[in-house]
Amino acid sequence: MSTNSTIARNASIVSVATLLSRGLGLVRDLIMAYTLGASVLADAFFVAFRVPNLLRSLFAEGSLTMAFVPTFVKIRQEQGDKAAFILARSIQFWLLVILGLLTLFVLLFPKAVTLLIASGFAAKRPELFDLTASLVQICFPYILFVSGVALCMGILNSMGHFLVPALAPCILNIVLICASLLAIKVGGNVAVYLAWGVLVAGVGQWLLQQPILRSKGFSWVGPVDPTGPGVRRIGTLMLPTILGSAVYQINILIGTGMASFLPEGSVSYLYYADRLFQFPLGVFGVAVGVATLPSLSLLTAPENRTEFKETLATSLGLTLFVNLPAAAGLAGLSLPLVDLLFGRGEFSSAAVHGTAMALLGYVIGLPAFSSVRSLASAYYALGDTRTPVRVALCCLFVYVVVGYTSMQFLGHVGLALASSVSAWVNVALLGFLLRRHCGAWFRLNRDIVFSFFLSLGILAGCWLSTAMGPVCLLFIPVWVILYMGAGMALGISQARLFADVLGRRFRRRRV
Repeated sequence: MSTNSTIARNASIVSVATLLSRGLGLVRDLIMAYTLGASVLADAFFVAFRVPNLLRSLFAEGSLTMAFVPTFVKIRQEQGDKAAFILARSIQFWLLVILGLLTLFVLLFPKAVTLLIASGFAAKRPELFDLTASLVQICFPYILFVSGVALCMGILNSMGHFLVPALAPCILNIVLICASLLAIKVGGNVAVYLAWGVLVAGVGQWLLQQPILRSKGFSWVGPVDPTGPGVRRIGTLMLPTILGSAVYQINILIGTGMASFLPEGSVSYLYYADRLFQFPLGVFGVAVGVATLPSLSLLTAPENRTEFKETLATSLGLTLFVNLPAAAGLAGLSLPLVDLLFGRGEFSSAAVHGTAMALLGYVIGLPAFSSVRSLASAYYALGDTRTPVRVALCCLFVYVVVGYTSMQFLGHVGLALASSVSAWVNVALLGFLLRRHCGAWFRLNRDIVFSFFLSLGILAGCWLSTAMGPVCLLFIPVWVILYMGAGMALGISQARLFADVLGRRFRRRRV
């Protein structure tokens, strides 16, 4: 199978698993919206959960994965599985030491951490600040387990296994659903039950990976080399990629802090909108980046540079082919979608409108957010960690300036819109500066142009269909079929690549 087909196949596996996870996440959010709405309790939990989630992106799924996978692949190629497994155990040692000390600090000084991310609570609502600090104490140890999950994901992805790591978030969603229902049944504080559920889910996610690791011959018991060359290389790569690979999450953290100064419910509006926005982003945007990194890491030699460029261009083409119509659909159906999913119980009509408007601000940047992962993978596979950091710093500046300015006029919607502006700046700079390594590697071809205009058609159709009320949401599968059918008819290469991969899987099942 060609590299492009391999990426499409692996991305499809991750997408299907992520689709299941996002579906469970949607059920989770429905229950949370019903029980918490956009209340003070909701604001407190979402801020508390944001802290370990940010660190997960910074130290685990972001920088660790980007730095670990290329190094693990190279050592495994040159020295075999034994040396690669020593590297993995050594990285786990440092994760436990560094994150263990950080967790201890947060457990001892939760109010100091809460003050950093939600100072508006302390200034305006002291009782909310105290509740948030107590929830931070409960949630934070989750980072110890989820960082281990990210390391397991890096090992398995490097060895060609993508399914189980992509299923890990299902555990989080299932546990939080159960925690919400249990709190309702016993009449407990839903926010507190959810916080404990986050911690339990971390343990479950880690345990899920272990049988597959053992089947690959890996064991956590064995020799380690905490100061070996592979560990030093990963440490060198991780320090700058902590910022470079997590611009979006840092933007969200800064946005949470700024939103804490806005009227009550603003933090929750952004959270619920982000959850809907993450559905297409996680199902395919991140999936392509995850599937691309191991392939790019094998093609960094100068004699493979042509195939490297083709592989990267293919991953970006796949990303845009899916996320352009996804953004159009979310934009056209934002209000009825939010109303159908969340508009009940404690979730008022004002909360529906506020969340829908925030979603519009986010979806403008969906194609850009989805493309960042693949572009960052290219830089880290090439060993260039400085450029993403410099671009990230520029984008953070753009976000703060645009966010602070726009929130004066648009409130929380301005913060969502600032995230999109920052993402497009990120993609433009990363794509342009990559020419220094690869020369001309990407161009606006007919496939992208056709995908763009087909997506405009979907936007118009979805918007017009909202006059029918909630029934318009039943037409979502129709829009998907029409888009894929038109893509095949117009000869869009990404549509044919997906059809080829699906056809192969169907033929294998029949055999």
